[in-house]
Amino acid sequence: MRDVELRHLAAFAAIAEEGSFGRAAARLGYTQSTVSQQVAALEKAVGGPVFDRPGGPRPARVTPLGALVLERGRELLARSADLSDAVERFKAGEGRIDIGTFQSVSSVILPSVVRRLRDEHPGCDIRLSEEEPDTPQIGQLDLLFYDGRVDGEVERVKLLDDPYLLVAGAGDFPEGPVRLARLDRVPMVAWPLDCDQPEMEEALARGGAHPRIVFRTAVNDALLSMVRAGLGCAVLPWLAVRGANVESDPTLSVHELQPAVPAREIHLHWPAGRTLSPLATRAIEIAVDVAAELGDPS
Repeated sequence: MRDVELRHLAAFAAIAEEGSFGRAAARLGYTQSTVSQQVAALEKAVGGPVFDRPGGPRPARVTPLGALVLERGRELLARSADLSDAVERFKAGEGRIDIGTFQSVSSVILPSVVRRLRDEHPGCDIRLSEEEPDTPQIGQLDLLFYDGRVDGEVERVKLLDDPYLLVAGAGDFPEGPVRLARLDRVPMVAWPLDCDQPEMEEALARGGAHPRIVFRTAVNDALLSMVRAGLGCAVLPWLAVRGANVESDPTLSVHELQPAVPAREIHLHWPAGRTLSPLATRAIEIAVDVAAELGDPS
C-alpha cells in the first residue's frame, strides 16, 4: 500500500463517477492512457482489479475490492484537500500567533497591530500573554515585546526610544521642563525595582534627585490615581503616559526632565533560526509601521 499515490486514487474516483476512462481523462486533464496507467499502478498496489472492464459503450464497473478502495480512497482525497486548504490558509496568514507583551505596549502599540492583522487575516488566531519578568524568555512565543534586549538565541528589531517624563498634579510644578535636582526628597510613586526601573532611579540620583518613594506598584492606573490623590509625583515612560491619555487630564501635568534620563528601548524579539510563519512576519512589519506612526516621542 506504500506505493498507492493520491493521483492513483483521484483517477480511480473520477472513472467511478464518470463511468468511463475517456470522460475521467477529460475531467482530470490527462490522456486516457495516463489514466489507464494510474489505475494499473493502483491495482498492482492493492493486489487485484478495481474495475470490471466490459468494453464497448458499457461503463466500467467497480469490483468489490474496488468498492472498498474507493470508500477509503475518497476519505484520503478529502483529507488531502483539507490539508491543501489548511496550508493555503496558513500561507495567507490564517494560522496562530502567540505574542508576549507588557503593559505600555499592550495599551499603545499592540491594539493597532492586532486590528490590522485581523483586518488583513480575519481567520487568524492571535494569543497574547502579558508578563514582564526580570529575565524574560521567548520560549514557545512567536514574538515578544520587551523594554530592553532579551538574551539568548533571538533576533530583534528596535521599535522606538521611550523617554521618561515627570507626571505630577496640575500646578505642582511650573510649566515646562523640571530639573532633576528639584525632585530631591519629593514624595514619589513608582514601579517596583525590576526591568529598567533601577537604572532609571540611578539616573535620577546621578542628577541630584533622591525622591522619597511612598508607593510602588506595577499598575500604571494605580500610580496615576495616587498622583491625582496628591500622594506624590511619578516618573513614567512616554508610552505609559500616552496609553493613559494623561495629557488630556486637567488634574495632571506632564513635564520633560532636565537633564533627560536615558530613555528605555522598546524591542520586538523572535526566535533566531526558526522559520517564521507568514502571520508572524506580517506582525513584525505592522509593529514597525505602528511604532513609526507614533512619531518621535523625544
